[in-house]
Amino acid sequence: MTRLLERYKQEVVPQLTRMFGHKNRLSVPRISKIVVNMGVGRATENKKLIEESTKHLTVVTAQKPLVTKAKKAISGFKLRKGQAIGCKVTLRGKRMFEFLDRLISIVLPRIRDFRGLSTKSFDGRGNYTIGLTEQIVFPEINIEAVEFVQGMDITLVITGNSNQQSCELLKLLGMPFKIE
Repeated sequence: MTRLLERYKQEVVPQLTRMFGHKNRLSVPRISKIVVNMGVGRATENKKLIEESTKHLTVVTAQKPLVTKAKKAISGFKLRKGQAIGCKVTLRGKRMFEFLDRLISIVLPRIRDFRGLSTKSFDGRGNYTIGLTEQIVFPEINIEAVEFVQGMDITLVITGNSNQQSCELLKLLGMPFKIE
């Protein structure tokens, strides 16, 4: 079992049960999946960018990404229907907790001028989204081999209905939020 999953089961669940008065362990909020998305808008001009971003996403998540395609044509963006414009990975189970552990302990502290994550990035249903501006903050990616810097969105899909419970769950797991 991964370190973060063990911590969730042994420390976080009992604390959340006490804080919010859950009667059942299954009603305690938990992370159901993590979706990592790279939108490569410049892929309309250069198809190598999609290949490179999928390669980087594979290295970062240890899972092969799905290439996302345009749903409709937009002439202002020189975009055709069915053209590759990004890639995404959905992580669940053990890989999800390993990725989250690396994100909290290694990647976020490596971000330049990092002062904590905002607590305003919850969507109203308890899901949390982090936007990274460059993929080179992950130690698995070789900086010399990177041709272009690409950002990514990391969405933590959390069961439960409130932002407050999801925020408390992430705080107990060690997510570095800004102190406001």
